[in-house]
Amino acid sequence: MSAIPAAVRADVDRLKAEVAALHSELTRWGLVVWTAGNISARVPGADLMVIKPSGVSYDELDAQKMVVTDLHGKLVEGELSPSSDTAAHAYVYRHMPEVGGVVHTHSAYATAWAARGEEIPCVLTMMGDEFGGPIPVGPFAIIGDDSIGRGIVETLRGSRSTAVLMRNHGPFTIGKDARAAVKSAVLLEEVARTVHLARELGEPLPIEQHHVDALYERYQNVYGQHDSQEGER
Repeated sequence: MSAIPAAVRADVDRLKAEVAALHSELTRWGLVVWTAGNISARVPGADLMVIKPSGVSYDELDAQKMVVTDLHGKLVEGELSPSSDTAAHAYVYRHMPEVGGVVHTHSAYATAWAARGEEIPCVLTMMGDEFGGPIPVGPFAIIGDDSIGRGIVETLRGSRSTAVLMRNHGPFTIGKDARAAVKSAVLLEEVARTVHLARELGEPLPIEQHHVDALYERYQNVYGQHDSQEGER
């Protein structure tokens, strides 16, 4: 008998296919190398998540290889071991119920900022739109338990940012679902690169807080086709 409740079987199968496909976006946008990085999705109506297996090449990923764990990282379904970041993802889902997707990459520019332990200042309208301010830095934490997850939650709880730079490690992003978290990861790398280039030329000009607030309000609530699933730029 399957350990997956019958009531969520269809959602689990759908999310396995979706999460597997979304991993191709990480390679498409150059956010990962080799087998690093991972995406997970919360299963609606159950204390479960779908996540990438550990150490599997991106070109070998498919729905059948995705694994399901509970929100403490215990394997529920799948033949492979879950990602080494499973404990961090699970901690986020347990403590941020509004989060439906988590992404971790080692994208070059965002990770370079993380290595310096410096937040990315809000000097681009895109940052105001998507992140509502600067990209914050989370604490140093060693992989293996939920320390990284605790750092993510402590840093992002109460923040408008959907991205955090875990010091000396790399970026994690969150979203209402896995696709939204991937979008955040893609845009994070873009602003990390652009602000780096701007600093090569001189000191970037900050955006005043009231303008940041207005940008965020418009983009989150007005921009796009709101009768569709998402309004992406």
